[in-house]
Amino acid sequence: MAAKWAPESWTKHEARQLPTYPDATALTDATKALGSYPPLVFAGEARNLTAELAKVAEGKAFLLQGGDCAESFAEFQANNIRDTFRVILQMAVVLTYASKLPVVKVGRMAGQFAKPRSADMEDIGGVSLPSYRGDIINDIAFDPAGRVPDPQRMIRAYSQSAATLNLLRAFAQGGYANLHQVHRWTHDFMGRSPWAKKFADVADRISEALDFMEACGISPETVPQLAGTQFYTSHEALLLQYEQALTRQDSLTGDWYDTSAHMLWIGDRTRFEGSAHVEFLRGIGNPIGMKCGPSLEPDALLRLLDTLNPAREPGRITLITRYGHDKIEAGLPKLVRAVLREGHPVVWSCDPMHGNVIKAANGYKTRPFERILAEVRGFFAVHRAEGSFAGGIHAEMTGQNVTECTGGAVDVTEQSLADRYHTHCDPRLNAGQSLEMAFLLAEMLNQELKERRKVAA
Repeated sequence: MAAKWAPESWTKHEARQLPTYPDATALTDATKALGSYPPLVFAGEARNLTAELAKVAEGKAFLLQGGDCAESFAEFQANNIRDTFRVILQMAVVLTYASKLPVVKVGRMAGQFAKPRSADMEDIGGVSLPSYRGDIINDIAFDPAGRVPDPQRMIRAYSQSAATLNLLRAFAQGGYANLHQVHRWTHDFMGRSPWAKKFADVADRISEALDFMEACGISPETVPQLAGTQFYTSHEALLLQYEQALTRQDSLTGDWYDTSAHMLWIGDRTRFEGSAHVEFLRGIGNPIGMKCGPSLEPDALLRLLDTLNPAREPGRITLITRYGHDKIEAGLPKLVRAVLREGHPVVWSCDPMHGNVIKAANGYKTRPFERILAEVRGFFAVHRAEGSFAGGIHAEMTGQNVTECTGGAVDVTEQSLADRYHTHCDPRLNAGQSLEMAFLLAEMLNQELKERRKVAA
């Protein structure tokens, strides 16, 4: 697929944000074991996702990507997986019902274990230890032994990812995602949210439509799309030793695929030219995301696109913008214009989370909901002005009733952050805030589609 590329060719390039494993033999043993394990996803599934994302790039579908900031070993349980899955289902239903567009559902799940850090070391009370880089690498507890990078954690992350994927596939195809179950997707704790009532109204209308269709002979038994859904997984391809170990050559096409997830993305800290992460991702056949922030200039973006997608395959590249609510309308247009000018077929998706982190007065890291929504509005405004399609949302969220991001209809205050602050890394939207954002997104998407129809007419 890619000229002069092999799964290990990244080792000859500059690698940032990778841990230093003190025991080289243990690292070799762990990656060798992973290399013998079955793939977590299959090449054909990744190709299917690329085809669906190509429709997003054409303005004929919308990308909904969401899930944990960082998955943890401690919070791994079926209920947490189910609750996040069903919030994503709710959001997708709202967006599809309002826009009449199919929604491509991609979870930050079953592999989102590694996190980039701003410093290699963390200092607390005069003690300096290696920074926590995610459960796949070391332990969150500020403990000398736990902070030593341990390659056996990759084995545990693989096992947890396999179990998560097994459950997600069962939910997606085993009846839980059946549209006739739409009323059952709302969490009990969301009962006091006005958006839960609004979702119930949408669910009523969907149920009425399904009853009418069934009377006409159209049912989940005759139309399988009503009984299940396609659900894909994604994570940042940060720990390259793990990603390389799970890279396989497809027996049908001969192309290489990273079988750790359907979609991989490259982060803001590792997307520089000459990066080991760019080198690795250019050679795999999976659809690829790339975070784009204020430091990225148009010429550098175009060179990266030429490297990662020289054939300009629609659906291969998703550009995930992360500016901050006060910077997006000034910074994004120059990137959009450059990509449009050069004709690269990309999906534009908005990450309104990473540029809007603040520290509350009580010391908790949080994200004000109004800033998150302001960045989404700015994202849509830029694409409307430039004539491009605002095609997706990328959110850190959970189905749990956490108090990590302030604001929303059921107001989370700075004082209440401590009530249920469970994240292992950055603050996430809770189920109520996620659903609220879906309704506001639906309004913006509808407006964008109306403008596009006017231009086309």
